[in-house]
Amino acid sequence: MRIFKRVSKPVGAAPGTLVHVGEKKVEKSTITVLDYDETQVAESEVEAVAACAAFKDSPTVTWINVEGLHEVETLRELGECFGLHPLALEDVLDTSQRPKIEDYDDYLYIVVRVIRYDEADDELRSEQLSLIVFRGAVISFQEGGGDIFDAVRTRIRANKGRIRKMGTDYLMYSLLDAVVDGCFVALEQMGGRIEALEEEVITDPKRSTMITIHQLRGQTALLRRAIWPLREVVHFLERGETPLLQEATGIYVRDLYDHTIQVVETTESFRDLLSGMADMYLSSVSNRMNEVMKVLTIIATIFIPLTFIAGIYGMNFKYMPELKWIWGYPLVLGAMLAVAAVMLFYFRRRDWL
Repeated sequence: MRIFKRVSKPVGAAPGTLVHVGEKKVEKSTITVLDYDETQVAESEVEAVAACAAFKDSPTVTWINVEGLHEVETLRELGECFGLHPLALEDVLDTSQRPKIEDYDDYLYIVVRVIRYDEADDELRSEQLSLIVFRGAVISFQEGGGDIFDAVRTRIRANKGRIRKMGTDYLMYSLLDAVVDGCFVALEQMGGRIEALEEEVITDPKRSTMITIHQLRGQTALLRRAIWPLREVVHFLERGETPLLQEATGIYVRDLYDHTIQVVETTESFRDLLSGMADMYLSSVSNRMNEVMKVLTIIATIFIPLTFIAGIYGMNFKYMPELKWIWGYPLVLGAMLAVAAVMLFYFRRRDWL
């Protein structure tokens, strides 16, 4: 997992230079069109970008989805077809963008981060999603490698809910809502791992435990970098400062803002929990080390007087007393055992054992 992406854009390039910055996640860019109104829906995959021009002034709602950003010429033609500003296209191609929203008068440009939970690698993945919102069309640009908008497409095809009765602003809300819902799924997975990890830290902390804590902290940082700026984007829409957002959609945007705040607060609580678990792990390891050192110290303390006695009777003096005693050897062993027993009794009375 990479929290910070390396930028490979040429140094000194002119503003609006179209260069793809990021990984190639699909073999070929695909463009799908979903055109609908309250009575009908049409779905197709277009081969030529020029075919999208027919939907520019269509009275219906048109959703154009581009999957794969590495084919620069395709995006250039699409931008020319819809009159997109070169700086907006430049940001679409640069997949290291921070979530933001920009008002170009005729359309809105929105960048968000899509968070997915990869079950194979057991970690979070972050991809860039760009939205261009016109009065009659929405263009979405995805890096590829999976689609979180299946539920939105299903609602459009089956005419469920209000989406077929509303305009492009409601479609924009639905796409952003799917992004936030994806964050909740990621948080649920992380929450389960954090609960199991917390029990492990308390009962049996290992070196691998600290590695897992470090990985989860990195994933929390990734989620935080994606969701904090998204709050600003949704807040801009909630204030209703753009004429592209109708009043009927405003209440749904406010609900979306509440969900975004919930994700932010949950992410912050996970961050605090992981920081606390790291401190708890270090304390547990330190306590275990102290217990080991205490046992070793007690053993060494008991054997110090025994070693002293053995050292005295190990000296080779000719006229040393007790050397000719018949009971000398058992008496010395008994004295050593008595000293050890007295010390053990003293340690236990002082609660050192």
